[in-house]
Amino acid sequence: MSNLSTRAEQLAAFDRLLTIMDELRAQCPWDMKQTTESLRHLTIEETFELSDAILDGDPEEIKKELGDILLHIVFYAKIGSEEGNFDVTTLIDALCEKLIRRHPHIYGDTEANDAETVSQNWEKIKLKEKGNKSVLGGVPRSLPALIKAMRIQEKARGVGFDWEEKHQVWEKVEEEMLEFKEEFNAADEKEIDQEKASGEFGDLLFSLINYARFIDINPEEALERTNKKFIKRFQYLENAAKNAGKNLSDMSLAEMDVFWEEAKKQ
Repeated sequence: MSNLSTRAEQLAAFDRLLTIMDELRAQCPWDMKQTTESLRHLTIEETFELSDAILDGDPEEIKKELGDILLHIVFYAKIGSEEGNFDVTTLIDALCEKLIRRHPHIYGDTEANDAETVSQNWEKIKLKEKGNKSVLGGVPRSLPALIKAMRIQEKARGVGFDWEEKHQVWEKVEEEMLEFKEEFNAADEKEIDQEKASGEFGDLLFSLINYARFIDINPEEALERTNKKFIKRFQYLENAAKNAGKNLSDMSLAEMDVFWEEAKKQ
């Protein structure tokens, strides 16, 4: 890793980025036509690319993707200044003030000696600042369902609404599993009520996410790691079948399972 830069060098680099952004906005046809709305989906894409790099544990890719996200932040600030709404200074100042307000154990006289207390204080201050009628009002509506479930649970925990012991959470998982099984028993050939089964499955998934959170497992990251593992093994299966002169669609499940077991040993 290269030597870390000084504060002066950091400020100079940021100033250079702001200058380049000004030049691109004034001279580049593509940059000139962008709006906050046109950048939105690109920002979401960049965020997921950063997530991939983090899960891959690739520092160089993380650095690259963080740079792309920083570019977007500067881009939004530039557009905001053109529209007279905000600029990079007011954006950063507002962030600094928020960080100070939400860390009263550092900048005030509140005591918080562990991360859990800090998190609870953060949620209480945030709720007061935003004036939300509900603790859950700050959870974005457009979040993917799995991440939203985790954030809902975290918000509730922030005000003390949570299980006390992990065995209680697991008992809830088992309860939901039983209820789901009653609606959709794999050994029962009777027609199932899809609406009820879907509801029970949602309850089961919510309880599993809750248990994962309780034992400090990020369910989104865990599922994505499994996705990546499955993709890697399936692509091995495809390549092995191709090398054997076979087509997956013509193979039996037992034949494919031979290559799948090989993939698991890689």
